[in-house]
Amino acid sequence: MISNFQTSVTEIQERVIEIGRGLQEANSLILSALEDCNTEKFIEARGHIKNINAKSDEIDNAIIKTLALYTPEASDLRRVIAYFKITNELARACSNTRSFIRGFTDVCKDVDVATINEYAVPMQTSTVAATTLAVNMINCEDEDEIQELYNEVLIEESKTDDLYEMVERNLFVQADSSLSAQEGTQSFEKYHKMLRALRKSGKIASRAIAIANLLVYAKVGGNIRS
Repeated sequence: MISNFQTSVTEIQERVIEIGRGLQEANSLILSALEDCNTEKFIEARGHIKNINAKSDEIDNAIIKTLALYTPEASDLRRVIAYFKITNELARACSNTRSFIRGFTDVCKDVDVATINEYAVPMQTSTVAATTLAVNMINCEDEDEIQELYNEVLIEESKTDDLYEMVERNLFVQADSSLSAQEGTQSFEKYHKMLRALRKSGKIASRAIAIANLLVYAKVGGNIRS
C-alpha cells in the first residue's frame, strides 16, 4: 500500500514535471520561431510558461507541508529537498526564456536569416536538448541512466558556452567590417542586442545543469555540486 508520504511526493513530482514540460515546449517553439522570425510562435512560446512563479510557490508550499507532516529521512528527505530547489531553478529558467523571447523578438527582423541560422539556431538547439534531458531525468530512477543523462546535459550546456563565444567573436568582426562608421555603429547595436538575447539562451542551459545536478543528488546521493 502506497503511503500518504509517497502519494504527496508523487503529486509534487508530477507538478514539477508539468512546469518542466512547459519550459521544454516553450524553448522548442522558440527554436522553430527562429527559422523565420515567426512572431506568433514567439507569443505561443510565452503561453507555455505563464504564471510560473505562482505554480512554483504552490509546489513549495506543498513541499513544506509534506516536510511538516511526515518528517522524511535519508533518501526521501534528499528527494523532497531537491524538488524544493528545482522549482526555483525552473522559475529562473522560465524567466530567462521570457527575456530571450523579448530580446530576440526585438532584433530578429533586423538580423539576416543566414546569421540566425549560423549562430542562434545551433545554440538554441543545444539549449532545447539540455532542457529536455534534464526534464526527462525527473521520471528516471535507474542510477546508471541518471548519470548518463546528466553527462549528456553537461555536453549540451558546454556546447552553448562554446557557441556563444564563437558568436560573440564573429559578430563583432562583422560589425567592425561594416563600410562606414554609421553602419558600424548600427551593426554593433544590432549584434549586441542579439548577443544579449542569446546569453539568455545560454543561461537556460545552465539552469538545466543545476536541475540535473539536483536530480543526481536526489536519486543517487552525494553532495550538491555548485
